[in-house]
Amino acid sequence: MMRALAVLFGMSCLLFADDEVMQKARVTHTDKMDFTAGGQLRLKNPTGELTVEGWDRPDVEITTIKSTKDTYASKDRERAAHELDQVRISVAPQGGDVVITTDYPHHRRLSPARLVGTNFDVEYRIKAPVNARLEVDHARGEVHVYNLASDIHATVCDGTITLNLPQEGVYDIDAKSEIGDVVSDFPGHGKRTRLLFGHQFVQGASAPHKLYLRVGFGDIILYKIQKPQSDWTSAR
Repeated sequence: MMRALAVLFGMSCLLFADDEVMQKARVTHTDKMDFTAGGQLRLKNPTGELTVEGWDRPDVEITTIKSTKDTYASKDRERAAHELDQVRISVAPQGGDVVITTDYPHHRRLSPARLVGTNFDVEYRIKAPVNARLEVDHARGEVHVYNLASDIHATVCDGTITLNLPQEGVYDIDAKSEIGDVVSDFPGHGKRTRLLFGHQFVQGASAPHKLYLRVGFGDIILYKIQKPQSDWTSAR
């Protein structure tokens, strides 16, 4: 009888093990630092999903989330989390700028735009002063910008650029997708590219702020924020 109970107990343990929830390994890190008024936020070699939000504080907050694409049982999750260390993200002040650099030491033979077969995803969530300038050379993924009111220089090899900008802003816009569309709530002139697969949108009038946007494959979308800037920021 006792032997039968032991066998049943062992089988139940196996069943519970099979029912264990498989999860992705995940590593989150947050940096906070002062930001020089009128300074620039620069991102080097980012990939994945980038969100930059303007707020009414003078500092910058940068949260990075690295996760595996595969899921693991709890006993293997810690090992997988250590493997995420191959993706190194540094944050450092340079002059009046804040520079965020992503390095892939185990994938040096691959350009960031070709990091397709790797087992990791990266997400950047950044809050910066509303008047911060932004420069990002993005590899693959999405770039979302909310409530920034200064110069934006953004390029994406494969993905989407979405800007949600204060409706009272006046911008010198130069946006182009090689294969995709450009949609804008702001005034300007659009035309198809020579091969008809892409679209360019330009507002060449003199304006206090410049938007230079380029996508290789994907869309560019420019929205006007339809509520007062202070109300929108406090609602986030």
